[in-house]
Amino acid sequence: MDELLGRFMEYIQVEKGLSLNTMEAYKRDLQKYLCFLKVTGIDTVEQVTKDNLAAYIYHLHKNKESPATVARQIASLRGFFRFLCMERVVLKDPTIHLETPKLPKKLPRVLSIEEVDLFLQGPEGAGTAALRDKALLELLYATGMRVSEVVGLNQKQIDTEMAFVRCMGKGDKERIIPLGRKAVAAVTEYIEKGRPKLVKKRDTQALFLNYLGKRLTRQGFWKIIKKYAKKKGIKKEISPHTLRHSFATHLLANGADLRSVQELLGHADVATTQIYTHLTKIKLKEIYNQTHPRA
Repeated sequence: MDELLGRFMEYIQVEKGLSLNTMEAYKRDLQKYLCFLKVTGIDTVEQVTKDNLAAYIYHLHKNKESPATVARQIASLRGFFRFLCMERVVLKDPTIHLETPKLPKKLPRVLSIEEVDLFLQGPEGAGTAALRDKALLELLYATGMRVSEVVGLNQKQIDTEMAFVRCMGKGDKERIIPLGRKAVAAVTEYIEKGRPKLVKKRDTQALFLNYLGKRLTRQGFWKIIKKYAKKKGIKKEISPHTLRHSFATHLLANGADLRSVQELLGHADVATTQIYTHLTKIKLKEIYNQTHPRA
């Protein structure tokens, strides 16, 4: 079974082009399930039945796993057994009639335009860290890129003269995202005055570097976000993804069409982007209630 898991991981990497984080989530979920099989005396995937899968789901609920975790586990199992069917390892997919728990629709947390303005004022001065952090935050809000996409940028992917960035998204899909003037100014200043002081090796390609001269990590970016949120007294719980959510919500609120926002965000399905329309409707209702004389 471990060998089959290895083959599945290779398949989703080569054929599906999934991100490293998604692959690791699949692996964790499936390793957990394979351990359950061994404990219950099942030695091969051919022995797995719908009843066995139902017992595993019951086991997850009994251990007080959240509905979101259970739903993700089921998605991992479905992907694994579809692969096994495709490879003719099993003849019938036992996950076909598995029911996924209904999840409450969680709206993403966003900052208001005023809060974003305040937050982006966090990095101050002409120090190396301030120049880098200013460029990071301005770029993140200007493009709506995922954190992994921003820290994964190489210097050649950004064109400050033409004001655009070539972003490599999920599945190695490239998209071209325009840059606003403030992001261009911040990134240009960082490249000219800040980045040279962080470079340790001349052949370094990464755009954003830490003090060791290595590519900035997601964890490093997380600390930067927390630092400036605290500095500016922003009470909302904030993460690197908050600026991505705010980017999309503010575009829609100001008249951008859904398909354009979908393309900018790199969503494969427009349904993923539609969640931001719920936020704009909520805001519209608040404004109506506050301003209409008969609200």
